[in-house]
Amino acid sequence: MGAFELEVRLNNMTREKPTPTVEISAGGFVVSKTDSSMVALMARFNRGGKLEWCIPKGHLEPGESNEQAALREVFEETGLKAEITDYLGDVSYTFNQKGKNVSKTVHVFLMNQVSGELTMEHDPNHEASELAWVKLSELVSRLSHGSEKRIAQVALELIEARS
Repeated sequence: MGAFELEVRLNNMTREKPTPTVEISAGGFVVSKTDSSMVALMARFNRGGKLEWCIPKGHLEPGESNEQAALREVFEETGLKAEITDYLGDVSYTFNQKGKNVSKTVHVFLMNQVSGELTMEHDPNHEASELAWVKLSELVSRLSHGSEKRIAQVALELIEARS
């Protein structure tokens, strides 16, 4: 290895990587009040234009707790008022947005529907493209992201333990 190659390699190893932007969100799985075998999901188009099924979720407003944000986001994106029954854990992932690396953590809750009907009319950012009640047996296969599929397994275990 020549001296130039070694210098380039060392420069690449010691060059500081930009600090990613950190985002915190919250959301969850809402179990139907009329049919405990159904969970509400939403679909939205990703940056590449592909429709992806996911849990309703979104960012925390200033001064808002994870729980408050999850309940607000569920209502805004699905029209459902819910109550939290369990904390399922968090999902973390990174993505690139407008040239910036973003590190995102989503706190995920299991919820029961209290009232409301599936509707997109309360969504201020018009993020949802579709809403659906999904059978528990189809939940994991419907979700688009592996991290949400894994946390859905935790939700399914809790729901089944209650039955």
